[in-house]
Amino acid sequence: RETGCYADFTLPSAPSETQTRRINSIYYATDDPVRPKSHDDGVAVAKSRPPSGDLMIIQGPLTLNWQRRKLGIFPKVENGEIAYHNPASRQRIRLWIDQAISVEGAEELIFIKVHTHGAQDRNIRALLRQGGLARLYEELESICKEEGYRLHYVTAYELFQAVKAIERTHAPS
Repeated sequence: RETGCYADFTLPSAPSETQTRRINSIYYATDDPVRPKSHDDGVAVAKSRPPSGDLMIIQGPLTLNWQRRKLGIFPKVENGEIAYHNPASRQRIRLWIDQAISVEGAEELIFIKVHTHGAQDRNIRALLRQGGLARLYEELESICKEEGYRLHYVTAYELFQAVKAIERTHAPS
């Protein structure tokens, strides 16, 4: 915060020890210099509630993917990464939607934040060729149309601004 950081978008980070205890949420963490990983939990961002903490954490989806299995037995971790070894699919998009990441009090608005390490050569090929990103957009738009959702593509800063706007909205009397 002191250096101008307005939000943290790095989560989920599973499978990694850096993964927080709190998942699939948008919340404020409060820094505690004597407690490592003090961003592990916090206060949910809520409609018409003032900010409560040092830094807003905006997480992406984290769940188990029972359709994809390690060694044919164990479910794989679904963490919203788009990569050559884990391309976007209709089934994965459904998992992202099902996590229903939202601001408390405005659950009708869900946020889907996915990520990629797109600069890697093998990811570039998978994203820009073989229908990678095009397939992601087509499937996402198709599901949203079928379910009656309005879809918006935004930058990280626009996502933060949308969350702040919801936070500032006053509940009807």
